[in-house]
Amino acid sequence: MGSWWRRSSAIAHHIRAFSKVDFRGSSWSYPNFQSTSILIPRSFPCNKTPLFSVERFKSTIAGKQLDARHSSDVDDDEALDFPGGKVTYTSEIKFISGSSKKGIPCYRVLDDDGNLIRDSDFEQVSKELAVKMYSDMVTLQMMDTLFYEAQRQGRISFYMTSFGEEAINIASAGALSKDDIVLPQYREPGVLLWRGFTLQEFSNQCFGNKADGGKGRQMPIHYGSNKHNFVTVSSPIATQLPQAAGIAYSLKMDKRDACAVAFIGDGGTSEGDFHAGLNFAAVMEAPVIFVCRNNGWAISTPISEQFRSDGIVVKGQAYGIPSIRVDGTDALAVYSAIHTARSMAISEQGPVLVETLAYRVGHHSTSDDSTKYRPLDEIEYWKMDRNPVNKFRKWVEINGWWSERDETELRSSIKEQLLQAIQVAEKTEKPPLTELFADVYDLPPSNLLEQEKQLRETINKHPQDFPYDVSLK
Repeated sequence: MGSWWRRSSAIAHHIRAFSKVDFRGSSWSYPNFQSTSILIPRSFPCNKTPLFSVERFKSTIAGKQLDARHSSDVDDDEALDFPGGKVTYTSEIKFISGSSKKGIPCYRVLDDDGNLIRDSDFEQVSKELAVKMYSDMVTLQMMDTLFYEAQRQGRISFYMTSFGEEAINIASAGALSKDDIVLPQYREPGVLLWRGFTLQEFSNQCFGNKADGGKGRQMPIHYGSNKHNFVTVSSPIATQLPQAAGIAYSLKMDKRDACAVAFIGDGGTSEGDFHAGLNFAAVMEAPVIFVCRNNGWAISTPISEQFRSDGIVVKGQAYGIPSIRVDGTDALAVYSAIHTARSMAISEQGPVLVETLAYRVGHHSTSDDSTKYRPLDEIEYWKMDRNPVNKFRKWVEINGWWSERDETELRSSIKEQLLQAIQVAEKTEKPPLTELFADVYDLPPSNLLEQEKQLRETINKHPQDFPYDVSLK
């Protein structure tokens, strides 16, 4: 198997040129940190030493380890020349272990107090970039708070927050180009915020009014913007991954200096589309970054019941995709990892998998009560002690780029803008009924015309059950 895992010198040169982090790989058993019997939860495995798992055809430490694991006393001349590479023989019955005691560490740059870890390798950020990152993290946090409250007041029908995952949203967006095409899951509004989607546009979408770009057809938080290269959110899980592979391949064919970026949660990795998307991208060598937000919970299912592998990062290695595990509460680490991943995806024309670890502090959605399946102390620990917004603020303050006055002015301004945007969105009329049947066909087919006829008949029979603010024209 030695030759199968041999790597080219090109990737080694690329690593030296674009990344200051170490590419390595292994497998292990995932820690059962979310056990409800433990009131003070264990943190995700984090270590300042970054390790990447490896993929085919590039020389790395992990590649040498795999060479040793599969080595035998048989000469290469006696190896099987099988499609894909030479395979050496062995006379020993030996199974590859499904796990090991030591897992792949988590790349981080800042400690829990926002201090830079000594000898950390990371991409330098300017004052302007750092302040924008922090300001957008605060904006996202406040937007989630007010929209969540609006839903609880019955003013919008549904909402999902990004509490605990603000750094993943904003830092990854900051490391990308505006030409990169983003395919979100549903907890990435911060990416759209970074790209210029206004608070008024967010409000219009959540209220489903006439000014909503989606014409009120989507559930709240199902954002989309062609202008910002942000593909509209769709509820089915993981369907965006094969689509991302296809989009990335089209970018490759057009020789564009851009990549596709697909986000997914840990629960989504159990879907068939996750595996199809990664395999498709690997085989077609498509420039796409798969970002998995491992937040510990797939609604009420803990990751210990979701998979037995070492998280998600090792699944990239299985498909021949370079992968890294990152502390999702560390904005600098996320920025550095995504920045490097983008350079790799475009220059090497291939996929990269990034697993971020950041606990989902909020409920899965407004339809969920997470206190029914996880202890309050665990939630509070991650909310207070491992808060990504507070951590990054401390680092920005240490650099002398932020003050208490700046904080007060920012939060006051954002709150005023949000309240104004919500009031305007709430007062804006809804799209007319005709929009429900438009924009798909040039000439509506008979079945669609029949559906519209039946709907209007139902409204005429039961006008009291139909929203008064929706025009029937």
